[in-house]
Amino acid sequence: MNETSKSGFAELAKEQGLYTQEAPAKVKKSKQSLKIGVPKEVALQERRVPLKPASVEVLVQNGHEVIIESGAGDSANFKDQEYSEVGASISYNSKEVFESQIVLKVEPPTVEEIELMKSGSVLISAIQSGKQTVEYLEAINKKKLIAIGYEFIEDKVGGLPLVRAMSEIAGSTVMLIAAEYLSSDKGKGTIIGGITGVPPTRVVILGAGTVAEFAARAALGLGAEIRVFDDHIYKLRRLKHTLGTEVYTSTFDSTVLQEAVEKADVLIGAIRMEKGRNKLLVTDEMVSAMKDGSVIIDVSIDQGGSIETSEITTHEKPTFEKYGVIHYCVPNIASRVARTASLAISNIFTPILLEAGEEGGMDEMIYNQPRIMKGVYSFKGSLTKLELAKRFNMGFKDISLFMAARI
Repeated sequence: MNETSKSGFAELAKEQGLYTQEAPAKVKKSKQSLKIGVPKEVALQERRVPLKPASVEVLVQNGHEVIIESGAGDSANFKDQEYSEVGASISYNSKEVFESQIVLKVEPPTVEEIELMKSGSVLISAIQSGKQTVEYLEAINKKKLIAIGYEFIEDKVGGLPLVRAMSEIAGSTVMLIAAEYLSSDKGKGTIIGGITGVPPTRVVILGAGTVAEFAARAALGLGAEIRVFDDHIYKLRRLKHTLGTEVYTSTFDSTVLQEAVEKADVLIGAIRMEKGRNKLLVTDEMVSAMKDGSVIIDVSIDQGGSIETSEITTHEKPTFEKYGVIHYCVPNIASRVARTASLAISNIFTPILLEAGEEGGMDEMIYNQPRIMKGVYSFKGSLTKLELAKRFNMGFKDISLFMAARI
């Protein structure tokens, strides 16, 4: 008899088969190949593209198919050849692109573009709820799409990565715009900031979020004097801590705000919409009291604006004057630096798409990832965002009910 038999290990091994075994853990479905379509943007202001060539290369290497409409990346200085060299299919037919399993866009599609999509396919784009229509939502529902608004997608720590990235870009860009329109070429000939013996320019910022943070960094770096207004004390406190320096902050006290606006060289509107409504903070009368040649940049114009005199402008004709004040009210400031913005967007979308493939498709991704589920505003014929349903007086079904039905 050998040593193992003597010790009784062989008998124990036989008995093990009779014991109750643990149930195996749920295993993810095998990797699924995705067909991703990237159409050319048709919105007047849009110059960005959601996938850079390097991201397309990674997706193709992981077994996914990517169809790029010819010219989709031109405005961001990504050529068709760059995409084709890394494995993308270049299509000259937008219908072919929109018939993909997943359609990836920056701007929301038009109603005509929605008609080109296959029933039950996935749309990932902005929704821009502040300027959306019933017709758009009805078209989405009619096609029974899974529509995901990237403004609502969260990261693994509860942040809004796309909103954050575009806000960082907008905040950094506004001071460059202000400098341009204060200069002698286009304005009263004032430097943005200050030099020895000359009082610094005054910058007033409405809001204390990400746009305000990056605008404040740029303004302080140039030597400007800044004042930041917001009704959320925790945001003001966080901003001061993040900047690492003492800056003037205040709640929206009408008297204090009016005085600050009248003395401002630059006024930046950076208030995000809350509960579907924008905040109108600076009145027509307050603007009329501003200095001639001062500059207003209303970053929140795409959500209705926070300054009464603001009117939407375009990249081609970005400004107008009222009461001697230059107004810059382009809704999509990030498109002014389209290549940088495209790189930022692509860096966020790429891991999401790769993970969707590993999960077994976007349906599974939504089911298994609550942070992606929060981006869904329409699911196979039903609105799943309560605020949209209330605003447009449409039917509503909680997305969690659809997910519960799968259990």
